[in-house]
Amino acid sequence: MSTSTSVRLAIRRLLHPNRSARISPSFLPSLIAPPGSVTRCTPFSTTSPSSYPRDNNPDRGVSSMRRSGPRQPLSISKTALPKPVEVSKLPKVIVDENHGLWQFFHKRDKPMNTPTEDDAHGRPWTVEELRGKSWEDLHALWWVCCKERNIIATEAFERKRLEAGYGEAESKARDLAVRRTQRGIKQVLTERYYSWSDAEALAQKDPEIDLSGDGPLYTPSYFEDQASEELEELEEELEELQEVAQAPELAPETKPGEKPSPNA
Repeated sequence: MSTSTSVRLAIRRLLHPNRSARISPSFLPSLIAPPGSVTRCTPFSTTSPSSYPRDNNPDRGVSSMRRSGPRQPLSISKTALPKPVEVSKLPKVIVDENHGLWQFFHKRDKPMNTPTEDDAHGRPWTVEELRGKSWEDLHALWWVCCKERNIIATEAFERKRLEAGYGEAESKARDLAVRRTQRGIKQVLTERYYSWSDAEALAQKDPEIDLSGDGPLYTPSYFEDQASEELEELEEELEELQEVAQAPELAPETKPGEKPSPNA
């Protein structure tokens, strides 16, 4: 048995001399053998090279386009590949028409707007226009801008995922207009906050304003003076009426030649 193995190895070395011997380069010094000497080495793989001989086919390999595979059978060769399910056989997914995620898109039938649709937007609100709006209007406008920016960000993500290659400039211009409106809202609210702070500081020093919350918030001094004057006038009229009521009754005057009546 050992003789046949040694003979087999000798024949293999004769058929494949390059696999059993290597010639070291002359520019690498060697401490074991002088330059130019032949050294023996063992291949890295333990598998016999004759198990899978080459068939000189350049197209051999795993390729889905050429429908070719490895020449030797593998462990998964007996397993059939899964086939995709036809679209007509897939179950229908029922989606609520009023679902909240629909609000992240401008339209339901397409994932993003065209450049013409993105470019068709108005100018941002100016600070002068926003100063005349109430707190409720500014609050509502702020959240409308937030919703629009979410839609723009969603469509920008879809555009990048699909590698559309268009509409990026128009989308950025639309987003810039919305951000300018939000900046104007912040400026108006900041101005109102500063005005309110100044008014509160003045109210704390004003004697007509009571910020304690116990009584009326504002009591003008003009009304107090007017009320006191009206009260004094009423008191004077009341005193006059009382004096008239307490005065004694006088006899009526008689003309000369007339006799006073007995009832007088």
